Amino acid sequence: MAQTTVATRSSFCLRCFHPGWFAAVMGTGIVAIALAANPGNWPVMLGIDQEAARVMAVVTGVLFVGLGVPYVMRWIRYPGQVLADLRNPLLGPLFATVPAGLLVTAVLASAVGHLMVSPAVVYDVVFWLAWVGVPLTFVTSLAATYFLLRARTTAMEAVNGSWFIPPVANIVVPLVLGPLMVHASPADGRLLLLTSYAFWGMGFILFGLVLSLLHDRLVLHPLPHAALAPSLVIALGPVGVGALALVKMASSGAVVFGHLAPTVALISLIAATILWGFGLWWLAATAVIMVGYLADGPLPYGLGWWAFTFPIGAFSMATLTLGRAWQISYVDYLSVALVALLIVLWLMVAIRTVWATATGEAWAPAGARAPAPPASLSPI
Repeated sequence: MAQTTVATRSSFCLRCFHPGWFAAVMGTGIVAIALAANPGNWPVMLGIDQEAARVMAVVTGVLFVGLGVPYVMRWIRYPGQVLADLRNPLLGPLFATVPAGLLVTAVLASAVGHLMVSPAVVYDVVFWLAWVGVPLTFVTSLAATYFLLRARTTAMEAVNGSWFIPPVANIVVPLVLGPLMVHASPADGRLLLLTSYAFWGMGFILFGLVLSLLHDRLVLHPLPHAALAPSLVIALGPVGVGALALVKMASSGAVVFGHLAPTVALISLIAATILWGFGLWWLAATAVIMVGYLADGPLPYGLGWWAFTFPIGAFSMATLTLGRAWQISYVDYLSVALVALLIVLWLMVAIRTVWATATGEAWAPAGARAPAPPASLSPI
């Protein structure tokens, strides 16, 4: 169906506030995390990368607060509209960007915080974001599943990559809890490690289930509307974060694993590399599909464009980590190329989003809020 044309607005619209806005926090935060890791491990770039990481961390914090306030206010003033969005199979999963954004901000604090504030402040920020973000992640993923199951009329054409967001939020949890284990007692450390593996299992198995649905949808039905095309990139999020989390959990749990730690680390590295290999294939396949979309014209703008940032960033970090673990320079160079691509994509999406915000385009009501998904595939 042709994309619904929406009138632009000249002012902020709280009722129209899109549930996917926190994807901007995720996408900006991952840029800061990637820069702080100094892709390529070049000493000459270390100072530049760290300064850029600090700047992006500040931007992430501003977005976190600036977008968090209207999220809460919309729940208070327009609960009916929020519930309607939750029931919509195109919009409901996007609410998971909120806990995912909280967790990515916690990971950002662990990665960049030491460049800006004291270790004690970093720990407190990570601790409280984890206390809020981890339970909210669990509740949000349950709510997203519940409303998808309740929507008995959901057609196969409604399946899209945004359904990967609740799973990826669960998989980010181990990256948040790992730094807390350093300061935990032995008993608490074991509990945090168990929780990390449990959330990794929740998220990755859910990812597999959604991936099978999306595969069938892509093979057996026409490709999604161009407005939904960016959502296909989101699959790189669970793959990248999943691979990265396996390596990090093996490292964080070394004390718990004892003499088995080297074995666990090796198995985790192999498993992470297997996932990363699938990510390479998905990246290439998605690029081919995007070329097909672009051959028919430019992609219509929507907040779904932020799907080009966090998933690419997560896969970049997995590539960087594996390149260093395997000590293979070619993989390390690939991570540099991916981070460069991430920065270019972030700039493109950020500039377009600022323009949409200034012109009022970002505050127009999403046509996707109609209850019949196949007839309302608008930008997500």
